[in-house]
Amino acid sequence: MDDEKQMDRVQKIPLTELVPFKDHPFKVVEDESMLRTTESISMFGVLTPLIARPAEDGKFEIISGHRRAHAAEAVGLTDVPVIVRDMDDDVAKILVVDSNLQRENILPSERAFAYKMKAEAMKHQGSRSDLWIEGTSSQLGTKLRTDEQIARQVGESRNQIQRFIRLTNLIPEILEMVDQKRIAFNPAVELSYLKPEEQKNLLEAIDFTQATPSVSQAMRLKKLSQEGGCKLEDMCEILAEVKKGDLERVAFKSEQLRKYFPKSYTPRQMSDVILKLLDQWQKKRQCDKAR
Repeated sequence: MDDEKQMDRVQKIPLTELVPFKDHPFKVVEDESMLRTTESISMFGVLTPLIARPAEDGKFEIISGHRRAHAAEAVGLTDVPVIVRDMDDDVAKILVVDSNLQRENILPSERAFAYKMKAEAMKHQGSRSDLWIEGTSSQLGTKLRTDEQIARQVGESRNQIQRFIRLTNLIPEILEMVDQKRIAFNPAVELSYLKPEEQKNLLEAIDFTQATPSVSQAMRLKKLSQEGGCKLEDMCEILAEVKKGDLERVAFKSEQLRKYFPKSYTPRQMSDVILKLLDQWQKKRQCDKAR
């Protein structure tokens, strides 16, 4: 008991002895929220202690407080208040997720990997509620499915938890487009069923057509993939379709353009040539008008 009290007391630990949690699913970015945190710590110091666990080489692995540590370093602090606790990997992962899900703005990718990390940790420990840290998770018993337990804790449906976890199957470039809201959540879930190579081809198709898939288009791409393969030409043709409310956009089917280019040309190369020719045509028109 004395050892537990000793470990739970707040200690001042140098920032140089703190290391981030391995596979931390949340990003530390310089956004408006971080600016507010930095300003607060600059004025009042770190009011809420970080939580960490002993790591190798005498260092401490941050479980909760990555953003506070970043802000403290930014304002020139050399040490921060920390509560050090011994905990296994599964308990640590659950606490990492639970302590960050309360934030105002969480990216879809962060939520996706957080739910996946927590689900895997809960499955690994057998969803034993007696292993969960008090105050971080609801005591729901062991009869519920892992995704259902998470759903109840965060106020989502079990299906929505599964859909977020599906996003972890997206390649980083497409997942970043989801974070940037260039691809909506529902189409992204359908695209997560494409093979990695197909997703790379999709990036080319998006670049060539300057369009991102709607839900119905993403579902068609998914179906093509499941039926034996979704080719780049298929993707370009589907994405080039005029969508409802997008009737002003000029689009071409891939077979309309292929006859003008060598077979080896990618959609990106064809697009570059077309834009170059249009640029030359525009300059010629301007010269003709000037005469």
